[in-house]
Amino acid sequence: MAEKTIRVEQIGSPIRREASQRATLVGLKLNKMHRVAELEDTPAVRGMIRKVAHLVRVLDGAA
Repeated sequence: MAEKTIRVEQIGSPIRREASQRATLVGLKLNKMHRVAELEDTPAVRGMIRKVAHLVRVLDGAA
């Protein structure tokens, strides 16, 4: 069975954000503007995306 993945793009800058939000972006493999990361679809990853939803865009996969 193939694992589901989510593609996420960073659309907002972490400048003037809390350190925890910057750390969450790094944890999502997003540390530069317009970078796209393909992540496995787990509840932990979805929670991280929800935490920085104002800084990222989900390109495909239901989130």
